[in-house]
Order: sequence, then C-alpha cells, then structure tokens
Amino acid sequence: MSEVVLSVENLMMHFGGIKALSDVSLKVKRNSIFALIGPNGAGKTTVFNCLTGFYKASGGHIELNTRGVKTDVIKMLGEPFKATDFVSPKSFIGRLHYKMFGGTHLINRAGLARTFQNIRLFREMSVLENLLVAQHMWVNRGMLAGILNTKGYRKAESDALDHAFYWLEVVDLVDCANRLAGELSYGQQRRLEIARAMCTRPQIICLDEPAAGLNPQETEALSAMIRLLRDEHDLTVVLIEHDMGMVMSISDHIVVLDHGVVIAEGGPDAIRHDPKVIAAYLGAEEEEVV
Repeated sequence: MSEVVLSVENLMMHFGGIKALSDVSLKVKRNSIFALIGPNGAGKTTVFNCLTGFYKASGGHIELNTRGVKTDVIKMLGEPFKATDFVSPKSFIGRLHYKMFGGTHLINRAGLARTFQNIRLFREMSVLENLLVAQHMWVNRGMLAGILNTKGYRKAESDALDHAFYWLEVVDLVDCANRLAGELSYGQQRRLEIARAMCTRPQIICLDEPAAGLNPQETEALSAMIRLLRDEHDLTVVLIEHDMGMVMSISDHIVVLDHGVVIAEGGPDAIRHDPKVIAAYLGAEEEEVV
C-alpha cells in the first residue's frame, strides 16, 4: 500500500456565518494523481487555499509527509501567543518567527507548491527570470559572496540556470526563455506557471484548473505532462479540474465535493457512475438519488 503524503482530517473553513468547508477529510498517496472535483462553489479552491497557507483553516488537521518530515500545516501558519512562549528567549523567538514569517513560503519549503485559477506570473520579467526567482530559497546568493563573485556563488548561479532550462525543456518553452512572460500565449503561460512551481523543488504540486482555457490539443499535452511529473519525477499531483475527460483519463483517485462536503470518492469508474455525483453536476433532486 502506497504511503500517504498528504492527510486532511475534519477540515473546516468558515467566513463569518458562511461554512465554505464542513468536515472535509481526504488522503493522498505518494506518487499519485489525485483529483478534487465538484460543481462551481463546491469549495475546491478553498481546500487548496487551506493546504497552501493562503487561508488558515477554522478547524481540522492538515499534515504533509514530505522531505522525510511530517509537517502540521495549520500550526506552521502561526498560532496565537501563549504564556509558555515567554518562558525562554528561544521559545519566544520561535513563536515570533512563525507569527512574522509563517505562511505560504514555509509550506512551499516543506515540499508543496501550487498554481492558480488566474495565472500569477511576473509579467514584466522574462520567462527565464520567472524560473530563477522561484529558486531563491535553494540558491546561495549571499550579498558578500555576490560582491566577491566567489566560486560557490558562480556555481549556484550556474546550477539555477541549468535547473530553469531543464524545466523550460520539459514544458517546451526553451525558445521563449528571453521573452517577457506577459507576451506568451495563454497556454504557454499555463505551462510556465507549472515550470515555475516545479523550480521550487516540491514533492506535491497542486494544480488549480490547469486546463482552463486550453484547446483539446493543449489539454492532451497537459495530461501527458502531468503523467510525466508523476512517472518520471516521483511527484504527487493534486488536481482541481472541470474537464471531466481529462480527470477520468489521468486520475488515480478522485474526491468529489459539493457545498463544502465530500459526497463521494474512489477511482474514475466508481465516480463516473455514482448517482450522488451525477445529481451534483446535473442538479437532480435529492429524492431521485436515494
């Protein structure tokens, strides 16, 4: 049985009196393609925002099992100060660090990266520069080393360029390396965003509607790329997608949300024929699926 790389238990997210998520639980196996689907407004992106630290969940537990360490995501986002935090300078500094710097970048450093429904690139930077910026946590770019142009600094720069061009080759954008990101076509920007996420060296990548706006040929190429990430790069892919043909063709396991609640989970065949899933998408009355 495959090891669980991401575990979510009883996840809740409330915005005032609105319950966006209610008791969502799921487990993602390592080196798998896991799809989270559901109608518009089901809470899929809210789950992603909780996983990646853009929201701090109202309740529940999220655990990453990446880089050989188990990480409590909600705790990493920073908890309120407690009396025990002032017992020693070490505990106070530790809590202050998480309060000031806890969040998405620490979750990314722990091994989880994401893309967005609405593409978020540095549009006025080149394609290559977008990938170099993404490596800032992994490259030794100390100010003194840069001023002195040390051997270690030069090697770090060279390694970062090699890593960037490797992912440009994977996503077929080598010829666009020196173009501004904002000048690329929509499909190319989608691929660049995936490459930028991969430059952070994740073990899990969350793709939020990566096929949105793509034509059938681009969607097929994207499907092949996602399989390659799993099969050749030992990556776990967590996917939100409305293209059901794509989801059913590439997913190992699927969880279906509706109104912030898990209504079904299983393999593609089981989900395809589940009456609750059909009702959620087609709007059937509850008594029709009982």
